[in-house]
Amino acid sequence: MPDIILTTLNARYSHASLGLRYLYANLGELQACAVIREFTIALRPLDIAEQLLAENPKIIGLGVYIWNITEATALVSLLKQLAPNVMVIVGGPEVSYEPEQQNIVKTADYLITGAAEVRFRQICEQLLRGQRPLQKITKGEPVPLAQLSSPYQYYTDEDLRTRFIYVEASRGCPFKCEFCLSALDKTAYPFELKRFLEEMETLWQRGLRQFRFVDRTFNLKIQTTIAILDFFLARLDSETFLHFELIPDHLPEALKERITRFPPNSLQFEIGIQSFNPEVQSLISRKQDNDKSAENIRWLRENSTAHLHTDLIFGLPGEDLASFGAGFDRLLALAPHEIQVGILKRLRGTPITRHTESFGMVYNPLPPYNILRTDRADFRTTQQMGRFARYWDMIGNSGRFGQALPLLLGDAPFTRFWALSEWIYAQDQQTHQIALPRLFVMVYQGGQEVLGIARETLETALLEDYSRTGQKGQVPFLKEFRRNAPQERSVIRNQRQLRHT
Repeated sequence: MPDIILTTLNARYSHASLGLRYLYANLGELQACAVIREFTIALRPLDIAEQLLAENPKIIGLGVYIWNITEATALVSLLKQLAPNVMVIVGGPEVSYEPEQQNIVKTADYLITGAAEVRFRQICEQLLRGQRPLQKITKGEPVPLAQLSSPYQYYTDEDLRTRFIYVEASRGCPFKCEFCLSALDKTAYPFELKRFLEEMETLWQRGLRQFRFVDRTFNLKIQTTIAILDFFLARLDSETFLHFELIPDHLPEALKERITRFPPNSLQFEIGIQSFNPEVQSLISRKQDNDKSAENIRWLRENSTAHLHTDLIFGLPGEDLASFGAGFDRLLALAPHEIQVGILKRLRGTPITRHTESFGMVYNPLPPYNILRTDRADFRTTQQMGRFARYWDMIGNSGRFGQALPLLLGDAPFTRFWALSEWIYAQDQQTHQIALPRLFVMVYQGGQEVLGIARETLETALLEDYSRTGQKGQVPFLKEFRRNAPQERSVIRNQRQLRHT
């Protein structure tokens, strides 16, 4: 039976917690009496409590994040009701700021704010000696990265086979974007490159081929970036997949040259644009050369095979619907593979709160603390944008509507898709659990009724898109087509044959 259980509630089973493995790696001699137990937010807190207490631990360390705060709060309440003698220590970004406002902190025995690798071990040592720390809330002090023990060996073989494996070549961020917790960092600190690459070599030899870097600014120091890319280029095979977050306006020629060497399906770049509005960027302390960013995204799209996942945020101070729409259209014209439309969230501790009064910013008091309205976007508009984002994921980002999407967007993409998303919502009043055949029907109907697309043109495009989805059975939106155009049944038969072959 372990004395210490390190645990968290991941968003999905496929996510493996890097933070827990750092804590475990730095427990020193206490490793012998500690285990890692990961769960997901899909499980009932009562069932998680049962599994944890069945191991009869003395200490439970729980990682708390914005995506699990509701379930984690319920879990801690249950643990303290069922086993009050078990010491519960919480930590993580969600509880590192404004702790006095949070029920989970009131219920838990101890809280470690900030970096906890060293402080968690120290508190565990005290508790196992029978000594109770005097302070409930302790600030974790970051230590030089060279002094941290590496977590990567604690990814199991099962993890490597079935889960996303996260790695980091650096910590922190030199930029001060006020919506992000990284705004609180002083700068970015790199891990020692030789040691890091040795760890990557070990993971590679164990069979890992998908590496997801959590660095906030992977291409900050180009020589380090190139060294890491060269490491993988030397080992490249058909299963290699690398995910990086790129600074959009920093892509020198030497980095471009390396990027062009990677084959299709091996690179994915997450590129945060957030806003193309210079006034908004200035308000949130975001330094970004918009023209250079656009030029680099266009270059990546035209000269590399990297998958480009780009981000925009709605609800930033000073941005109205027209400004956001113009940014969306500008980004779409660069043809990234995905545009994720996010709704601003007030992460605890972020400097974005300084704009609350002057820009009339009202946030949801419950997780995920999303913006509800601003002086530029009322509550209904913000709700509409949430629906826009959801339907855009289903239609624009999914890749299922490759032929139909240009027809839907026309020469005014944001305005037209906004109108279509509102029409779709009016049909069923829902944004989730829409079956794919039903979605095709709504696009077929809305494309004609709202956007004025000619029936024959839209049918041809949707037929080709639907044939690529792998859906079985009758093409749902063609029932009326069959009744009204029997002379074209041969076209349908040909499409059906194409789908089967």
